Order: sequence, then C-alpha cells, then structure tokens
Amino acid sequence: MKVRLPHLMPLFTPMYVFTSHICAHFQTQPRLVSKVLSLQRWLHHAHATPIHFHKSIKLGTSTSGFDFDFNFDVLIRVCRDINIAKMLHTLLIVLGKAQDVILSTKLVNLYASLGDITFSRSTFNQLQRKNIFSWNSMVAAYVRSCRRHEALSCFNEFLLVSGLRPDFYTFPPVLKACVNLIDGKKIHCYVVKLGFERDVFVAASLINLYSRFGALDVAYELFDEMPDRDVGMWNAMISAFCQNGNADEALHVLNRMRSEGLKMDPVTVSSVLPVCAQSGDIVSGMLIHLYVIKHGLEMDVFVSNALINVYSKFGRLGDAQRVFDHMEVRDRVSWNSIIAAYEQNDDPTTALRLFKEMQFVGIQPEFLTIVSLASIFGQLSDRRISSSIHGFIIRHEWLEKDVVIGNALVNMYAKLGAMDCACTVFEQLPVKDIISWNTLITGYTQNGLASEAIDAFNMMEECTKIIPTQGTWVSILPAYSHVGALQQGMKIHGRLIKNCLYKDVFVATSLIDMYGKCGRLVDGMSLFNEIPRETSVPWNAIISSLGIHGDGEVALQLFKDMLAEGVEPDHITFISLLSACSHSGLVNEGERCFDLMQKEYGIKPNLRHYGCMVDLLGRAGYLEKAYNLVSSMSMQPDASIWGALLSACRIHGNVDLGTFASSRLLEVDSENVGYYVLLSNMYANVGKWEGVTKVRSLARGRGLKKIPGWSSVVVGNIVEVFYTGNQTHPKCTEIYEELRVLASKMKSLGYVPDYSFVLQDVEDDEKEQILMSHCERLAMAFGIISTPPRSPIRIFKNLRVCGDCHNAAKFISKITERDIIMRDSNRFHHFKHGICSCGDYW
Repeated sequence: MKVRLPHLMPLFTPMYVFTSHICAHFQTQPRLVSKVLSLQRWLHHAHATPIHFHKSIKLGTSTSGFDFDFNFDVLIRVCRDINIAKMLHTLLIVLGKAQDVILSTKLVNLYASLGDITFSRSTFNQLQRKNIFSWNSMVAAYVRSCRRHEALSCFNEFLLVSGLRPDFYTFPPVLKACVNLIDGKKIHCYVVKLGFERDVFVAASLINLYSRFGALDVAYELFDEMPDRDVGMWNAMISAFCQNGNADEALHVLNRMRSEGLKMDPVTVSSVLPVCAQSGDIVSGMLIHLYVIKHGLEMDVFVSNALINVYSKFGRLGDAQRVFDHMEVRDRVSWNSIIAAYEQNDDPTTALRLFKEMQFVGIQPEFLTIVSLASIFGQLSDRRISSSIHGFIIRHEWLEKDVVIGNALVNMYAKLGAMDCACTVFEQLPVKDIISWNTLITGYTQNGLASEAIDAFNMMEECTKIIPTQGTWVSILPAYSHVGALQQGMKIHGRLIKNCLYKDVFVATSLIDMYGKCGRLVDGMSLFNEIPRETSVPWNAIISSLGIHGDGEVALQLFKDMLAEGVEPDHITFISLLSACSHSGLVNEGERCFDLMQKEYGIKPNLRHYGCMVDLLGRAGYLEKAYNLVSSMSMQPDASIWGALLSACRIHGNVDLGTFASSRLLEVDSENVGYYVLLSNMYANVGKWEGVTKVRSLARGRGLKKIPGWSSVVVGNIVEVFYTGNQTHPKCTEIYEELRVLASKMKSLGYVPDYSFVLQDVEDDEKEQILMSHCERLAMAFGIISTPPRSPIRIFKNLRVCGDCHNAAKFISKITERDIIMRDSNRFHHFKHGICSCGDYW
C-alpha cells in the first residue's frame, strides 16, 4: 500500500512548477539533454516514492542510479540565467542539501558570476560550517563584482572568526582587492609570515599588485628572486611593464624568457603585442604573428583579438581584416576590435557595415561597441542616427553607470559641431574625469570656440581637484593659438617645464604650433631643436609653421634634414609641405613633392593633398592646370577643392571658371556662407553688381548670414577685439582721429585707396570711409595709440586680410617705424619698413 505523508506534499507540489522551467532552460543546450532527462526521471521517481526518496536524501544515497551531486554540479556550471539559478537553489533547499559545502559554495560563485552579489553573500551566510574553499570563493566573488572594500572586510572576518589558515588560493583575489599600496604591503607581510611568497601564483599576484601602483622596481625584485618561474610569472612581469608604458623593458623580459627555453603561450602573446604597437615596432609584431602561426596559436580568440588591435594601430586594416576572417570563433571582443580598427582609421562606412554584420550573427552590442558607434556616427556627420544612439544609451541607463559612455557622447556631438548638445551631456555626467574635461575642451577648440575652450579649462582648474594631463595641454594650447594669446601660452610652457612635460613629443608639438601661430617662429624653432625628433610629428608642426610665415624654402630644407635623419614622412608631412609651397609660390617644388609622395613613399593623395595642389596652382595663376587636376581626380572633389579653385578665380578675375566652380561648390555644400561671400566678391571685383545682388539674395533665401570680420590686438595682457565699422569702443574718437592722420601721411607717400575692395556700389568718398573702418585698420590704430613708440603690434584676424588694408599696413609700418605682425585666416604677414614678408603673394 502506498503511504503518503501530507506534511511533505506542499514541498513537492510547487517543485514541479519550477523544475519544468529548469528542464526547459537546459534542453536548449544539446550537450545537456541527457542530464536533463536524468533529472526529470529522478524527480518523477522521487515524487512517486516520497518516503524512500526522503530517506535516501537524508542518508546521502542515490535514487534510481542518479548521481545527484555530479549532475547538479554540471547544471550549476552551465547556468546563465539568474532566475534558473534561484530555482536550482530552491531545489537544493527543498531536498535538504543546502548545507552541502561544495554545492552551496558553487552557488555562491554562480550568483557572483551572474551579477547578484547579495544572493552570494546570503547563500554563504546560511552555511553553518564554512571551509577554506567557501571563504576563498566569497572573497573572490566580491572581487569579481568590483566590491574591493567588501572583499578586504570578508578577508579580515575570515582571519578573525573562522579559525582557519589561509592557503595559496586565498591571496591572489585579496591582493587584487587592494585599493592602495599600503593595504597591499600589509597583505604582502602576511604572505611572507605564512611562507607563501615562493608560490608562483601568489608571487605573480604580488607582481601585479606592485605594477598596478607603479612600483615596478619592487615587482622586478620579486620576480628576480623567484627560484622557479613558470610562464604565468613571466607573463605577469611582461604585463607589468606593458601597463606602465615601458615597452623596452617588456621586450627585454620577453627575450629573457625565450632564452631560458620557455615558449610563449596565448597570454604572453596577448600581453606583448600591445607593446609592439606602443613602441611603433611593426616588425616585432609581425614576427610574433609568425610565431603564432608556427605554434598553432592563431585559433586562440585572445591572440587573434590582440593581432587585430596591433595591426589596426599601424593602420594595416587589410592584415587586421585577414586575421578576423580566418577566426573560427569570434566573440564580442573580436567584433568590437575590428569595428574599432576601421573607426580609428577613418573608415566609418566599413565600421558601420561590420556593426550590422555583428547584429546579423546574433551578437548584441555592449557599451564598448556603443563607444565605437558614437565615434562612427560623429565621423559620418549623421545627426539623426546619432540621436538614436543617445536614446539607446539612455534606455540602458549607461550614462549614469559609465563615464566612458558619457565621454564618447560628448565627443560625438563635438564632431557633429553640436557643442550645445555636447555641453548638455557633459553637465549630465554624474562623474566627470579628466577625459571628460579634455573632450569638452577639444570639442570647443575644434569647432572654433577658443574662448569657450579657455573658459572650460579655467573652470576645471578653479572648481575641481583634477590635475591636467598630457591630453589637457594638447587640447588647450590650440585654443590659445587660435586667439593669439601668447602670454597665456607662455605661462603654460612655464608650467610644463616645471613638471618636465615640455619634452613630451605631443605636448612639445602643440607648443611649437602655438609659437608659430602667435608669430614667435624663432621660439618655435628653438623648442624644436631641444626635443626628441624620432617621429614625423614635431617635423610636421615646424614645417607647417614655416609655411604660414611664408618661409617655403626653409620648410623644404627642413624636409631634406628630416629625411637625412632617417625620419619617415607621412601624409601630414606632405600636406604641410604643399601648403608651404603654396604660400610661397613654389609651384615646381610643390609638384615635385606631390610626385615624390606617391612614387617614393607610396602615399595615395587624399582630398587635403589635392586641395593644397589646387590652391598652389590656382594662386600662381595656373587656373587651367588646376582645373585639369580636379577633373582627373580618382575621388569626388569636396567643397574645399572647389572653394580653392573659386578663390583662385576671384584673385585672377576668371569669372567664367569661377561661376562653374561655384555651381559645383554649392552642389556639395550649399550651407557654407563663406562660399557665397567668395562668389559675391568675385563679381564685385569685376563690377558685375547684378551678380552680387543675385548671390546675396540666394544666401538670404537660405537663411545664411555672413560671418562678421573681426581683428584682435593684444595690449598688455588684454585682448581687444574690433569689428568692421566699430563705433562703440571707449577710445573710438582717438582711433578714428589717428586713422585720419595716418591716411594723410600715407597719401603724401603715394598711397592710393583701392576701391575694388569695397564690395558696395557707393560713391568714392564713402568707399574711402568704409576702407578706413575695416577691423584690421581699427586694431592697428588702437595698437599705435596704446603702446610705446616703435614697439611691435600683433594683430589676429578671423578672415583673409583686405588687399587695401594690406597695402595700408606697409605704409603704416614705414610711417610709425613699427613692426606689424598680422595673422589672417590664411597666413602671417610681417610688415617692416614698408615691406611685407609675403612679397604681396598671398
């Protein structure tokens, strides 16, 4: 007769509700079908004979030949769902096995791996007898959940209440939990006291600890004192040098490792490949790739991901793509790596295509994918899709969780020119790190908002305890360059000398650029001679500075010096060279550089190279040659190229070609008001006022407004800004009086106003008054009346200097015996003794 126990039935009835869910969950994994079927049969048998089942559980015997512990362990290890984990836990409690130390400890690990540390701790607390395995698992669970303080508290609790002795498995997670070097040294002392310092796992963790806090000398001493070193120890030391940017030492340790007969494993390869990228050593990277192929490591996912990253750092997208294509298994990191490779090498279209492929194969994006996507849409200038990315981030609440996502959004909106949106996102960030501030400052600078960039930098310095980094200086120095704030730039230089950053190649390059754009070319050249010049970056900066000062021949000589020193030129080098040739009218030399770039260095011209060549030929009057070059381009000309051709047509009065260039120009960029102004000026120069009226009407119809011209002059530490026709300055009366006196003296020396630069159809006397009120002339007059006699005057103008004002400046420099240094949107003009450094060629 079947006996039923009523008090047991409430336990078994709900069990069928959730065991059906358990079975359904695991049956989606083919390899577990047999385990699931066994579990179902076992549960059915248990329900059919509850008394026998209950007794067998208490006695620890099996039922129906089913090994519960083994199969339950398998299901725990493959569980990927928090709800199923809780069901398994409930089943364990119902069956009276909650005090099984091994199974419950595995549940502790399972909850932690699924992101629920609260249930981990609760499960751990319910264990009446905890062994060393339980305590180690709980500490490791806290570390995996980034709860470092709780991990250390749990370790201290273990020492105080458990009565157990730590083993060598205890210390690796505890050392990883240390949040400062003081705590780390305390744990190190405990390691020594217990005699675990010679254990390779513990020693490797100690090396990681000291390298994390920059104490590489201690880490290397520990490494050197180890009598036996396995591959893990060598990997730890190589990683230590890699993480601290010491590429040479990392490669030295690798060579030592190989000389002792140890082979690189996937971890070694994954650690050392980033070093090759960091040190610019593509040869070593390719040799390691050969080693990988020779030893059959190419199918390892981590190795392949590292190879994709290293090839992308060198711009070798073909090699990165081949590695990706040959991968048999690709994880999310693989897709993120290849997408980031194209995004970082300015190929957003391919990056976007790969993102769609990633979705097609069923891999969902995570926050690193979104970081790349934000940059991709910024490069594609797609505001609509960019807004959808922002919405996706908000829905997943990533903006509040990770500052990296917020920084990527700020950067995306900055690239789109939407600095109002960028600033809004920046303000919403719950935590702003140094990268957040650097991104905002860079965004302002790149969008021509130099004053806002300087304000943001000042706010960071005054309102936060954040210390500027290399990236901060590289971001803010171009802002000072833009407004010609030489004094502030020199103060930054002083600070950089104090903290020994001024010889950093990127910071020094920004300083060279600042001195060049502020008219202090001698200081820029002096700094260039002091810094390391192994890469093309500082050479490009000084060649560019020489170019905008009209020293094209000196720039060409410096290029020859660069080649003599064994420095490989890049595409930026040739942009700087071609621009320098254009400013100096060196047509033949520019054409030779253009050919050299392609034939000798295999650099394919991009739109900027073609733009420089069109400007070079057009400015020199070779309009037909410039047009033929545009027609022969292998890529679609952009607005800058048609704009350069239109500008040349305006200079040389070729209305027909200029009209054609303008029609093509407005097809590719109809929203840039500057091009309408250029076309209008061309018509005005030849007296075609009906054309002027038509172009201005077209611009007004599109709601476009002309950018007002302004000029600034530095007097003392104050930057005074003047707009054309300015009548509001406190010294307005004195300024115009000085201009009238200067005009009289100029006419006595032969000055004749050039009314072609008055783009209005008015009488001559009114035209002369308009010329006198141009912003650059107002700035010159203010500088004269506000500074000591014969002292230099530095003027910065946001647009190209007016031809008549250029002529007037030569006379004024002669009359006042002053040096007038003027930087317009195109180049520098040094007026001295009635002569300009540009030779009237600009």
